[in-house]
Amino acid sequence: MARYNPRLPSPPKSPPMAIERTLSIIKPDATRRNLTGAINDRFERQSLRIIAQKRVQLSQNMAERFYAVHAQRPFYRSLVDFMISGPVVVQVLEGENAVARNRDVMGATDPAKAAAGTIRKDFAESIEANSVHGSDSLENAAQEIAFFFSVVEICP
Repeated sequence: MARYNPRLPSPPKSPPMAIERTLSIIKPDATRRNLTGAINDRFERQSLRIIAQKRVQLSQNMAERFYAVHAQRPFYRSLVDFMISGPVVVQVLEGENAVARNRDVMGATDPAKAAAGTIRKDFAESIEANSVHGSDSLENAAQEIAFFFSVVEICP
């Protein structure tokens, strides 16, 4: 067994893991089919902790504001209409590299192009009704989380 020698440099340490937060929305197509538990299980099996969660019915105004970045895109109106068609579950996920990990768990936006075993491949009905939304960057995650949650609602 090697003994400690104070004259030798310490072994290199692993870089600290990036613990991040990201927003997830379980969309109306999934809540309508009672898939919230199955989707949450996917997150938790990938070491994403759910540190805030609530079921809400988005108003048209809320959906328009949340998706305002897409306002000039041809799908904007149908996206807003879809997102107000039934309740959604908004949640904050926390974990190591949470933004990228969540995007991997969700799969490609187009379920036909999503990898086997991803949420969208297994549960989506279409590109629009693709069961989940997830933040695409840390900056957007912070803005999206603040849109739905106050600081006291997030329990790490």
